[in-house]
Amino acid sequence: MRVLGASGFIGLPLAQAFVLIPVIGETSKPSSWLPLVATLDVVIDAVGGQDIRMLSETLLNTTAAAAQKHRPAHASKLTYIYTSGTWVHGDDQKEVKTDTTPIKGPVELLQWQPKLERMVIQSSVLNGIVIRPSLLYGKSASILAPLFRRAYEGKFYHLTAEKATIVAGLTIDATNDFTESVDDILQNLVKVSGAKGPYEYAPPSTPLEKAITATTLVRPYLALGWYPRKPRLIDGLEVYYIAWKGGEGL
Repeated sequence: MRVLGASGFIGLPLAQAFVLIPVIGETSKPSSWLPLVATLDVVIDAVGGQDIRMLSETLLNTTAAAAQKHRPAHASKLTYIYTSGTWVHGDDQKEVKTDTTPIKGPVELLQWQPKLERMVIQSSVLNGIVIRPSLLYGKSASILAPLFRRAYEGKFYHLTAEKATIVAGLTIDATNDFTESVDDILQNLVKVSGAKGPYEYAPPSTPLEKAITATTLVRPYLALGWYPRKPRLIDGLEVYYIAWKGGEGL
């Protein structure tokens, strides 16, 4: 399988799982690799950064146009997997959400994302699939990295591609079945990091911080036969904290 190339917390492991023949290119400059769409099995959008909305919309639209232009008429639809997130479910401490729960109030940072999800799964040109990862942890720690940094300072997609014909047009919540308490996480982080307690809460000051503090209760999607194998965040917190320190060279 050809892989355009990837970095980032989700993208790099995806590339390592799929890559056989690397293809060098940039999502912001698709003209160099779009002609390859005729030979591709799947396109996975896991872009990030400040321009994520623009990049994802551009990637979807240009890929669909290239599929129409370059793929033979007899070829099957190109599979397109879009990486969203469970933040589209918004902040709700009462109702358990699933992949079929109607989206009513996504977090402020991602008000635009439900529309893009619909564009993916309703595409008439692509086999569109949406995957919504929940809390990411381990290795470089993803969005938990700032929390680990403050504690340290004392301040206290492979299976989906294979089954694309089965799950085409679906939205999948990729999460485990554990509910993590913020208080439990912070109490344990104080212990494993050696930070001076007690911890204290600070009001969020940016849309990203508001999204991070949102509570979402999500039931995992199980039809693919996929289950997270890592320990829950609290159970493996010491390991994850040490892994983050190693990645930071601390």
